[in-house]
Amino acid sequence: MSILNLVNRVPVLFDETAATETQQGNFFTNLFSSQWFFWIMLVVIIGVFYFVVLRPQKKQQREQDNMRNSLRVGDEITTIGGIVGRVVRVREDTFTIITSKERTRLTFKRSALSSIDKKADEPVAETPAETTDTAKEPEVEATPVETTEEKEKTE
Repeated sequence: MSILNLVNRVPVLFDETAATETQQGNFFTNLFSSQWFFWIMLVVIIGVFYFVVLRPQKKQQREQDNMRNSLRVGDEITTIGGIVGRVVRVREDTFTIITSKERTRLTFKRSALSSIDKKADEPVAETPAETTDTAKEPEVEATPVETTEEKEKTE
């Protein structure tokens, strides 16, 4: 091969490179303007939305339902309105609490339960402020949970 032949081939090599870049440019241009790209991006956006918003919300709702279903007599709770009290009666969709030393009883729907502060099964740790108080809160009678089957039997 002579030098002239190499010099004559150089423009051909550059033209092939330019042609390859143009083909790649057309590929990406066609990809972004195609309907497949739209549907792929739609699926990606829905997937991200599911994992960022819906999945944590379902998990939180499941935890709240478990908490409301585990409500027992003797639990100390807080309602969504900020009322703190001790549970004295639990029914299917309501519960009754005592809120003060005067034994004020309030009945709420289960959906009004915000948190269970202290379970009835947990041991009570007395603080020095509680032991120095001479007026003790009266003991509350624990009434068992009534189910619809037990109501039907008694009627």
